[in-house]
Amino acid sequence: MPPTMPWAARGDHMFGIPRKLVFMGGGAFAKIVATLFNTTTVHNADALLRTVASRPAGVPLLTVSNHMSTVDDPVLWGFKGFPSTNAKLGRWVLTAEDICFRNTVLSYIFRLGKCIPINRGGGIYQENMNEALDRLNDGAWLHAFPEGKVFQEDAPIRRLKWGTASLIVRAPVTPVVLPVIHHGLHEVMPEKYLFGRRPIIPLWSKHIKIVVGEPIEFDLPDLRQRAKVQSRETSFAKIGWPTISQHGLDEAAQKCLYSIISEKIQSAMESLRIFGKTLSKPNS
Repeated sequence: MPPTMPWAARGDHMFGIPRKLVFMGGGAFAKIVATLFNTTTVHNADALLRTVASRPAGVPLLTVSNHMSTVDDPVLWGFKGFPSTNAKLGRWVLTAEDICFRNTVLSYIFRLGKCIPINRGGGIYQENMNEALDRLNDGAWLHAFPEGKVFQEDAPIRRLKWGTASLIVRAPVTPVVLPVIHHGLHEVMPEKYLFGRRPIIPLWSKHIKIVVGEPIEFDLPDLRQRAKVQSRETSFAKIGWPTISQHGLDEAAQKCLYSIISEKIQSAMESLRIFGKTLSKPNS
């Protein structure tokens, strides 16, 4: 696997010029796909705009969404009025190492685009999850696809991976957690279009629907206590996780806590998905 080039992800790399160019290009691509080639409607866009641009200094933002195509990011952020070309406001995003970091050129471009490589199957305590935690510690915006892979079926939100929950628990300042659900990008970039392959370019004349929820509240002290109690009554196979010494959470308690938080996020996302089905398409 090519090197993941952490130096290219620094904001001061070549005075930040390459990052700005990548965001200008990626943001323009997102705008073209979302607003020129296709029709995009957004419910509660103000909630996203407000938390991205106007949340208190030092408070991180963690957005979570379903994953319907390989162009979800950046096209999700290409709707009218969103600053998708702004490198300073732009999100960091967890990305699959085996897809986005396959060679040196891709690694460099995705690093400039504020992408953090994640080894799917590498566990929640892999090295690059620490980088994601550092970005939250900086008060930045981080986006995650907690389902862990692309699912193009119109089906309930699947069981979430625990990595997102672990970031919420481990962050010194609890992030604002904002759920986002979308539908339609599976038609813009279907996994099996021609001869079982994706199209070379995104398709057009589709309707993309984005539903932004409200921040999910987490009472972490209460959840930690619940997890400690629950862990005494639940059996988990141990795989050698470190103890979170600050709160005295052993591996079993961590698993219970991550499960509780993940289920809460999954429930919020599923409620948004169901609500989104009640929203009508724009007039043709």
